[in-house]
Amino acid sequence: MRKLLILIISFTLLSLTGCGYNTFQSTDEQIKASWAEVLNQYQRRSDLVPNLVSTIKGETKFEQDTLTKVVEARSKATSIQASPELINDPAAFQKFQQAQGQLTGALSRLLVVSENYPNLKANQAFRDLQAQLEGTENRITVARNRYIKAVQEYNVTVRSFPSNLTAMMFGYKEKSNFTVENEKEISKPPTVNFDSAPASTTNAASGNSK
Repeated sequence: MRKLLILIISFTLLSLTGCGYNTFQSTDEQIKASWAEVLNQYQRRSDLVPNLVSTIKGETKFEQDTLTKVVEARSKATSIQASPELINDPAAFQKFQQAQGQLTGALSRLLVVSENYPNLKANQAFRDLQAQLEGTENRITVARNRYIKAVQEYNVTVRSFPSNLTAMMFGYKEKSNFTVENEKEISKPPTVNFDSAPASTTNAASGNSK
């Protein structure tokens, strides 16, 4: 009886291994780890924004509309509860991705516009924050790519035979992933003519030359 029980357990374990059970376990852990890193880097970026905005406000002629859009985008992004369960809710995940994409776009536009302000570019605090922000954006890209690969592997296992039978048996479902739809357009910086200074700056310069 004992030998029969051992054989049944062994057969069950072998069956689970052959049907992708272990793959589900490993890829699910990879997804959790990579998603945690994505959230960590997004939070790091969000934490940089208040100091960045505060530093730029010192440039009295800086475009207030650009600053306002950054503040609003950050507020929208941080209003979404970025929990580990978010990746299991496609609608919530899409909303989260759109909000982060809008913040990426707003920050990109802010940095482009800042090129028109020599005093701001010479500000050491601004330069330090800009470097930190650019480094964080790079880390976000790396973290997102790791998450994308982990989810792709997991989702293929969910859909493939015979592992799809294991998925149905244990309730494993496809997880949400990042898409590039509209993201390039959202984050694309506007065209800026660097040969022309802002109108207020130009007028001031003209007045000084008289």
